[in-house]
Amino acid sequence: MNYKNKKVYLYCLFIFLIGILTTFSLPPYNYWFINFFTFSSLFVILVRNFDRNYKIFFLYGYLFGFGYFLFSLYWIPLSLSYDDNFSFLIPFAIIIIPLFLSIFYGFAFAIFKIFYNSKNLFSNILIFSLILSFIEFLRGSIPNGFPWNLFAYSLSENIYLIQINSLIGIYSFNMVLITIFSAPSILYLNRERKNLIGFSAIFVVFVFFFIFGFLKVKSYNNLEEKTLSSSLKILSTNIPIERFYSDTGNEEIITKLIKLSNPNPIENTIFIWPEGVLPNMNLTELKNNYNYFFEKSFTDNHFIVLGANDENILNGKIQYYNSLAIIDNKINILHKYYKNKLVPFGEFLPLENLLSKLGLKNLTNNYQSYSASNERKLFTFKENNEIKILPLICYEIIYSGNISKDNDYNFIINISEDGWFGNSIGPYQHFVHTIFRSIEYGRYTLRSANNGISAIINPIGLAKDKININNEGSITLNQIKLVDKTPFSKYGNKIYFLIILLYIFLIFSFTKLKNE
Repeated sequence: MNYKNKKVYLYCLFIFLIGILTTFSLPPYNYWFINFFTFSSLFVILVRNFDRNYKIFFLYGYLFGFGYFLFSLYWIPLSLSYDDNFSFLIPFAIIIIPLFLSIFYGFAFAIFKIFYNSKNLFSNILIFSLILSFIEFLRGSIPNGFPWNLFAYSLSENIYLIQINSLIGIYSFNMVLITIFSAPSILYLNRERKNLIGFSAIFVVFVFFFIFGFLKVKSYNNLEEKTLSSSLKILSTNIPIERFYSDTGNEEIITKLIKLSNPNPIENTIFIWPEGVLPNMNLTELKNNYNYFFEKSFTDNHFIVLGANDENILNGKIQYYNSLAIIDNKINILHKYYKNKLVPFGEFLPLENLLSKLGLKNLTNNYQSYSASNERKLFTFKENNEIKILPLICYEIIYSGNISKDNDYNFIINISEDGWFGNSIGPYQHFVHTIFRSIEYGRYTLRSANNGISAIINPIGLAKDKININNEGSITLNQIKLVDKTPFSKYGNKIYFLIILLYIFLIFSFTKLKNE
C-alpha cells in the first residue's frame, strides 16, 4: 500500500468518525458547538483532497452520512421488535437505512467536487453549504421524503438563534448554519484578507440571527394574553405498544382515557387524545359499542380530538385510513382527517403485492396497508370560532413548508404514537420538530403523544407546558397570545430558493473579488 492510498484510508476513517460525532449535536444531546469542529474539519479534508477524483469525494460524503445516520437513526428498527415476524430484520434495518440515506451525502460531496474552485476558499464554503443544504431539501421533498435530523435541529434549545426560522424557514436556516459551522476552517487554511472578509460576514450574520431572535422573543413576551372561550386539554398516555398485538380491552383503555381527561361537566373543553390509542376498533365500532361511556362522562360542552382507524369502500374494495377525528359527547363525528403522509412499512408496505407473499406486512394495521389522502382541511369548532385547527398525524409535523396551503388557522394539533421506539432518542428527535413548526408558522402547536412527549408549544417555540416521555397526565391551555402570520407561513420554501439565489450572487461576487 503506497502512502497516498494509506492517507485516503485514514481520511475515510476520520470522516466516518466525524459523522458519528456530529450526531451528538442533535436532540436530546444538543451539543451544537461540536459542529464547528466537525464541519470545519470536514471542509479542511475536502480542500486538502481537491485534486482527487469524484469517486473519492462520493466515498467521503457517503462515509460521513453513514456515520451520521447510523448513530442518529439506530432507533427506527426498534419498532420491528414488537412483532416476531419482523424481529429477524432488525440487524439488517439498522444498517440498510443509513446505507440508503448516505447516498444523498455521497452525491452532495461529488457535486461539490464539480464546482470546486481552487482559487477561492470562501466561495467554496458557500458552494459546499448550498449543495449540501439543497441535497437535504431533496431528501425531505421527494415522494415519501424523510427530512429528519437536518443539521439545523441541533440548535433547538437556542431559542434566540432559531427565531429566524419565522422569516426564512428550516431549509434556509440549515444552509446558513452549514456555512457558519464551516467558516472556522478559514482560520486554518487561508487567512488572506479576502477570506477574512467572508469570515467576518458570517460572524455578522450569526450576531444578526441572535439579535433578531432576542427582539422577537422580547416583543412576544410583552403581548397580552387572551382567555379562550373553551379550554384545550392535551392528554399524555403511557399505554403499552403491545396492545397492537394483544387482546388488551378497549373498554379498559377508554376508561383510562376518560379518567385522565377528568371532564368538568360545566366547562367548555376540547380534549386531545393521542394517535392510535384504540388500535383494534374503527370509528363506527367506537360509536356502536361505547357510546354509553361517552354520554355518561362528557356533556354538550365537550369535544374530543382522537386518532382512530376508519374505512371506506372504494371501487368495491375496503380502504383503511389512519384518521384524526373530532367527536362530540355522543360520538357524532364532526370532522375527519385522513393522514396524507404514511410511514413506509409502519403504515403501508411498499410493493405490497410482492412482499406480502413473503409474509411481510405493515406494523400498525393487520388487514392491509393504509391508504393515503391528499386532502388536509382545517376545522373550526362551531361554538368556538376562535379555535381553528390544522390536523397533523404523527410525523407529518416534520414536513416544513408543506403542512397546509391554507394558513387561516390558529392551532396546529399533532397527535402521535411514539411507543414504537421505546426509551430511545427517537421520541426526542420527533418532538423537536414541533418547536420549529411553531416558530415557522407563528402558531401554537398542541402535541398529544402516547409514550412520547406531549406539550403546548407557543409561537416562539417554547413549551408553555410539557409532559415528558413515558409519563401520563394532562395539560391545559386556556390563554393565548395572538401573533401575526410569519413571512414563512405566507411564502413557504419560496424563501429558500431566494436565499439560494443570494448565495449564487455571493459566490460570484467573492470569486470576482478574489480574482481582483
